[in-house]
Amino acid sequence: MHLGISDIWKDNIKKLLIIGGTGFIGKHLSREAVRQGYKTSVISLHKVIETESIDSVNYLTCDVTNCDELKNILVDQPFTHVVNLGGYINHAKFKSGGRDLLDTHYLGVENLIEVLDWGILKSFVQIGSSDEYGDTAAPQCENNKEEPISPYSMGKLAAGQLLQMLNRTEGFPAVILRLFLVYGPGQNNQRFLPQIIEGCLNGKSFSSSHGQQLRDFCYIEDVVHGIILALENPDVLGHVINLASGEPVKIRTVIEKVVHIIGSGMPEYGNVPYRVGENMALYADITKAKKILNWQPKKSLSDGLAITIKSYMNDNE
Repeated sequence: MHLGISDIWKDNIKKLLIIGGTGFIGKHLSREAVRQGYKTSVISLHKVIETESIDSVNYLTCDVTNCDELKNILVDQPFTHVVNLGGYINHAKFKSGGRDLLDTHYLGVENLIEVLDWGILKSFVQIGSSDEYGDTAAPQCENNKEEPISPYSMGKLAAGQLLQMLNRTEGFPAVILRLFLVYGPGQNNQRFLPQIIEGCLNGKSFSSSHGQQLRDFCYIEDVVHGIILALENPDVLGHVINLASGEPVKIRTVIEKVVHIIGSGMPEYGNVPYRVGENMALYADITKAKKILNWQPKKSLSDGLAITIKSYMNDNE
């Protein structure tokens, strides 16, 4: 049964829509949102696998780049809160699929803005990316001039700029959270850290870059906590805020920590070239998150890696 606007206002119901809620961050966020009393709906491009569904979550299947399809699926479903985790990380060039990435990350936001009921919407949390900073100097701060180096990061930046403009000119309740490297249990095995963990668990040699890049790893529970805080704090609306550990660590150091915890694995450094245009020092200034969002990460990298590795070991048993 759909809840009408009058019912939501009368009963002070928190009705949350998560775009991309079947992905790594989305699943963790959905569980926490349900635990905190949000009536949670999820939009994903593909139907959720039944064994991976979360109790009390309403799953919807839709391509958000198709405005008519989005309107049909959200008809008579007003939401008080929205988190946009839609799309996927992909560093393809414009002529190698980049146009589709731009559509996913920018056109999808345009369609959501058009379809959502602004009259009841209290917050729209747009999930941005550290890649928007491009090759700017570290630590990256929110008032840095962005230098996107891919259609993916350009789409993220353009969507964020659109939302900020609408906040300034029409009061649209948006906040942009720029995430750095998020990790934790259940992450897709196409991502950096799961690949390293699996390589070590298999006791095999695996290719790596020289690993001199400085990066910023933030544990999934801390990131989810930051997103929930952003949903509930009107003072953050209109802002861009970094969510990260704020602590730089070399990729090589992270690999060595994983090898040490697992006790096996043979990284072959230098076999993977650095990405063209890759920023060798990408880590955040999180002063703004601490001050405006009243957030800071709690999980250390060593503790987070130990928990994450244990989850992968349990999955392989």
